[in-house]
Amino acid sequence: MSSTLLEVTRSSHEEVERLERLIVKELQNEPASGKDRLLQSHRVRSMIDTIMSTTEKLVEIYEDKDSARKDEIAALGGQTTSGTNVFSAFYDRLKEIREYHRRHPAARVVDVSEDDGLLKEEPQIEFSGEEAFGRYLDLHELYNQYINSKFGEAIEYSSYLDVFSQPQKISQKLKFSRQYREYLENLLAYLIYFFQRTEPLQDLDRIFSKVESEFEERWVIGTIEGWENTSQDNGHDSAQHSLIDLDYYSTVEELVELGPERLKEGLMALGLKTGGTVQQRAERLFLTKHTPLQLLDKKHFAKLSRQPIQNGSAVASQNNENLKQVALMEAKIEKLCDLLDETIARTKDNIVKKQALTYEEIEAEREEEETQAESESDDEEQQIYNPLKLPMGWDGKPIPYWLYKLHGLGQEFKCEICGNYSYWGRRAFERHFKEWRHQHGMRCLGIPNTKNFNEITSIEEAKDLWKRIQERQGVNKWRPDLEEEYEDKEGNIYNKKTYTDLQRQGLI
Repeated sequence: MSSTLLEVTRSSHEEVERLERLIVKELQNEPASGKDRLLQSHRVRSMIDTIMSTTEKLVEIYEDKDSARKDEIAALGGQTTSGTNVFSAFYDRLKEIREYHRRHPAARVVDVSEDDGLLKEEPQIEFSGEEAFGRYLDLHELYNQYINSKFGEAIEYSSYLDVFSQPQKISQKLKFSRQYREYLENLLAYLIYFFQRTEPLQDLDRIFSKVESEFEERWVIGTIEGWENTSQDNGHDSAQHSLIDLDYYSTVEELVELGPERLKEGLMALGLKTGGTVQQRAERLFLTKHTPLQLLDKKHFAKLSRQPIQNGSAVASQNNENLKQVALMEAKIEKLCDLLDETIARTKDNIVKKQALTYEEIEAEREEEETQAESESDDEEQQIYNPLKLPMGWDGKPIPYWLYKLHGLGQEFKCEICGNYSYWGRRAFERHFKEWRHQHGMRCLGIPNTKNFNEITSIEEAKDLWKRIQERQGVNKWRPDLEEEYEDKEGNIYNKKTYTDLQRQGLI
């Protein structure tokens, strides 16, 4: 591989430049529909990813940690360590390069037709039926998770679309559970996945980096909505956050769902023993719901229980860090919802519209969309599959080939009088002599467009014919102004011109 390192570098640079040209060419095409725009964005995203991976390999080559590139460049200048002849080294290198291209034909110059094929391919993008190729969000699974949780409420799906983007409005006490954290993780993962599919050219890492930096500043000064007090808590206050509010739990089984670590934090903050199984920890903590700590049996307390805050400060600090991560996820979700604001509104309108339709109307609408999609695909196929470039008929489809041959539509007739305009087929050529374009050309030449000039397409031929016609008409031509006779009251005979002049003068 080291013997062809420079060839790999050259081909990698060529690949990067080729992809850059393809991206420019792709973005110069204006997509006709939203689907075309999405496919175009994914094609560009794929090419950008390829450029990035190729560039990383080039950076690694240029770093030259094993000095392979340096040795190969030295060999090109005849500086060989083995003392071989320069010409021998040259032919050895030539042989290696030929062998490399034989084994890697893709490293050669890519044909332009292959580039065009790359611009026409359709990337496979996974969308559910509810998402309708990225037009709507599909949050039904997260909706079910929300309404079946302690922090959620039983609302309609359309109402959930209004509240899922505002997690900061949920009570802070309800956010300490593992269930809420899992819900946020699932919601954030779906929104990221949907955003990457519908906006592949957006740099999500840069967006989140800005969100995180703003979040850190606001967390320190305690201005994050819903977490104003949490960010500045320490010592005794941090330990107090480790306490579990038992008013939200009615059975031991509900406390078990919090998990062993969260129960351990709650018990440690109260100065109680933290050992035992999850069930035992939950039962021990549930005792404090109806019994004050002063009345509890001493066997439930841990050693040094007089200082429960100090015992639990380290764990409480870790718990505070976990709450910070939850608040950061809320900030990211809020930012993604801002970016997907139009999609959310479109989803809500679609849901409300569906609720007002009957089953038959929904099915009819779905069939209409499928028919429209099929007609669009048929139109695309017609544009693609017309290799003979046959003219279109009245139905918008290419006419049959036999009809094309029957009318001689492959035969071209040019008319110089019409400005070298082309007419395809004998029928169109004969008809054009009475059409406006030919009449205008004859009028510009000062020649009457009569039957005598049919089949004449050359300007010189038309002028010569008109000249001969004028000469022939000059011998036997009857001139009414000189030869037509008029008689006055006295019986005098005059030609038309003289009679008209005398009449104007009032002499007749």
